[in-house]
Amino acid sequence: MNKIYTVISILISISISFSSHAQINYGGTPSFLTDLEVLTERSVVTPPINRASLAQADAVTDQIKEVPWRFGVEHDVAYSPLNEGVWTTEGAENVWRLSVKCPGATSVSLRFSEFGLEKGSYMFIWAQDSHEFLGKFDHRSVKEWGGLATGLLSGSEVIVELHQPSDWGFSAPLEIDQIVHGYRSLLQHAEELSHAERGPFGNSGACNINVNCPEGATWATESRSVAIIVQGGFSACTGALINNTSNDGTPYFLTANHCLGNPGNWVFYFNHESATCNGNTGPTNQSVSGASTVVQNGGSDFALLELSQTPPASFNVQYAGWDATGNTPASAVGIHHPSGDVKKICFEDDSPYFANQGGAAIWMIDQWELGVTEPGSSGSPLFDENHRIIGQLYGGAAACSGNVNNGQLDYYGRFNESWDLGASEYLDPTGTGVTVWDGFPDGAVSYANDAGVTIEGAPEDLLCGETTVLLNIVITNTGTEVLNSAVITYNVNGASAQQVNWSGNLAQYESAQVSIPAFNAVGGENTITATVSNPNGATDENNLNNTTEVSFNTFSGDTFDFQLAILLDDYGSETSWEIRRLGTVIYSGGPYEDDTDGELVTVDLCLEDGCYIFTIDDSYGDGLCCEYGEGNWSIYDGQGDVVSFGNGEFGDSETDQFCTDEASVEFIDNALSGLIYPNPANETMNIEFPKLEGRIFISDVTGRSIMDVSYDREPNTTIDVSAWEEGLYIVTWMGEEDEIMTRKITITH
Repeated sequence: MNKIYTVISILISISISFSSHAQINYGGTPSFLTDLEVLTERSVVTPPINRASLAQADAVTDQIKEVPWRFGVEHDVAYSPLNEGVWTTEGAENVWRLSVKCPGATSVSLRFSEFGLEKGSYMFIWAQDSHEFLGKFDHRSVKEWGGLATGLLSGSEVIVELHQPSDWGFSAPLEIDQIVHGYRSLLQHAEELSHAERGPFGNSGACNINVNCPEGATWATESRSVAIIVQGGFSACTGALINNTSNDGTPYFLTANHCLGNPGNWVFYFNHESATCNGNTGPTNQSVSGASTVVQNGGSDFALLELSQTPPASFNVQYAGWDATGNTPASAVGIHHPSGDVKKICFEDDSPYFANQGGAAIWMIDQWELGVTEPGSSGSPLFDENHRIIGQLYGGAAACSGNVNNGQLDYYGRFNESWDLGASEYLDPTGTGVTVWDGFPDGAVSYANDAGVTIEGAPEDLLCGETTVLLNIVITNTGTEVLNSAVITYNVNGASAQQVNWSGNLAQYESAQVSIPAFNAVGGENTITATVSNPNGATDENNLNNTTEVSFNTFSGDTFDFQLAILLDDYGSETSWEIRRLGTVIYSGGPYEDDTDGELVTVDLCLEDGCYIFTIDDSYGDGLCCEYGEGNWSIYDGQGDVVSFGNGEFGDSETDQFCTDEASVEFIDNALSGLIYPNPANETMNIEFPKLEGRIFISDVTGRSIMDVSYDREPNTTIDVSAWEEGLYIVTWMGEEDEIMTRKITITH
């Protein structure tokens, strides 16, 4: 039976040192309780493990590259706040704690089969001895698959600590279904470890080369993309973040198809590497839990995943570039985590070549000249001499033989095949058609003659009224040679191309501004393009940065000054909004920072005469009010009068329409009343026209245009809505004399 205790006085250690072995977390620290004896009495304890039997089995599987490297024993359990642990009431919170003990373990990690924390609750997991901890976890840590795999903590005992408001009672949507007893190694300093004990996930052969040895110095950028994949008690594989042509940091992750199980259970550890050439331990405090499979195919043994969360800036990750041409490289480099060890690097000085293995198109490497791969390296990226991914490790017989490799082969699934098997849809989302792309945020390759171009000074917001625009073209020397000359060509709104013969003296990565003549912005969209060519009178060796384009919009006629004001709740990261006119987004904003209760966001709006649709979204689905702040929103006209308002009490989103000239508008739910029926509509919707000439425009709540039809001398129409999605729609009738009438209509099926 579960026990509940009310704690009157709780001693908290205030002189301890602790650190966060952070998966992505949201601040705070655990309680580190020291005097709750009943917690120890109620500990759950895993059964002892047979180290001799494990060692015997590991001696066999450690030699097989396609088999994950085991570092821990997985115990299946079923622990929840309903059947184990201790509940206490501490101030305004109910707190559940569970002590998990794995006798003799070097590390402990957990998997939650159910992890459904609601807003207002949060959780930590902390090591009893070291006070290292994971978390805090809260509703933002919830995964689509419904569970959560956690990173490991050193030692043999961890405490799960859940906090929730006291009026929620003594239950919570949590269940632990797996405890991993780490047995192979210790999270200790290198000088305390023997070779056989090094690394939390395993150790590799002596011929492997740390990525931070001198041999790997020129590969430091690409190394930041590589991560070790851990599932339960196994360092399953390796993989790498990979860039897409939008350079937007979408966390796509490339690994091998044969590595796949359930990526939702995986933990991805970045920067698990020794800072020195001879070191044998690395940090485990930069991890992401969970991913989903985007596309996979055995035809090149590849799997493209999307991580459940984007690695934060503090991880300093790189999204690797790629080459999908299939051109044979002059040499190749592999970066990987052999046998669960810290990150290593290996070198093939000859050209890999096309072959087939197990029905998959591969790059064959006859033997490595320096370094090697091992079990656990599977899925790791193969880079060409231009530092771009051309494949991922499928298998092979290469291994260490003492301090040198055994001279055997390895093979990698070819990225050019993966490209045609579905990867292109995600890595080239805008359909540029390019087959070579460099890394992000840092470029992967240096060239002798390479000039890049950008445009500065383009308006970020909508321009109000006729105005003159002055822009600067920025030329940057991204080549290794000093840049003395180049040709710049630019175009404004489709007019005749203009050419500037630039000359100067730019060292690598230095820039210079070139001002173009001021021009009058046109009403609507303005587009300016610029191209740079002929650096130092030579052919540009890298055409990926030679062209740039900027666009902005202008209202050139009569305009109205409005203002949007949003009072945020505690979770500004959940709030976003947009304003549309006839299906086009005119303004948008958010998401914002968290812990912003009471912060007022104001946006000045420049609008043409007409009607607009405002939509505000809350990604958690609880609006702006009222449990976590008293948020709301308002739109004001030029006289400071409210023309649209919401009290913040909505679920996923709220939509309203407002117009610039209220005198000419019959407002929503009064205008067209009785002229559109039935409402709600199911199969068909009938519209009677107020006048015989005009136009009907129908949009959904996002402002997306559904129908836009002009008519003449027709009294009514019937529209088939049977295939429309259920939800709210806005019907706008616009007469020839600027009359506007609107009505909300609901579609149900």
